[in-house]
Amino acid sequence: MSETPGNSEPEFRPPANDPWKGFRGVLSGTLVLEAIVVLLALPVVAVVNSRGLTWFSGIYICLLALLMILGAGVQGRPWAMKFNLTLQVFTILGFFVDTALGVIGLLFGAVWLYILYLRKDITRRIERGLLPGQRD
Repeated sequence: MSETPGNSEPEFRPPANDPWKGFRGVLSGTLVLEAIVVLLALPVVAVVNSRGLTWFSGIYICLLALLMILGAGVQGRPWAMKFNLTLQVFTILGFFVDTALGVIGLLFGAVWLYILYLRKDITRRIERGLLPGQRD
């Protein structure tokens, strides 16, 4: 299927399996895992923080985890990655609630940076026809 002057077909075909379907699963799984870890910060904040678990810190942590769980269901939307990164910013801003929450935000921030790299890499591979289902 090489390209000739009169033939405008690309040299490769679309991937046999949708790579974005699996990628959306990774995004959803990461959000659910992060929500679990954020909820596990509740007892840490209650014991380690000198003020204990206040109404603000409890609501902030629970609302953040709830948004992460709900966000896991909307990963097929075009705005999903912006939503995920916004949640990550709010998790990092958790330093103002408790240091433990901010550290969780930084750790998962590294995970989200790697996910952004993977998204860019998958896009490049699709454009170049380097995915296994695209080759002859």
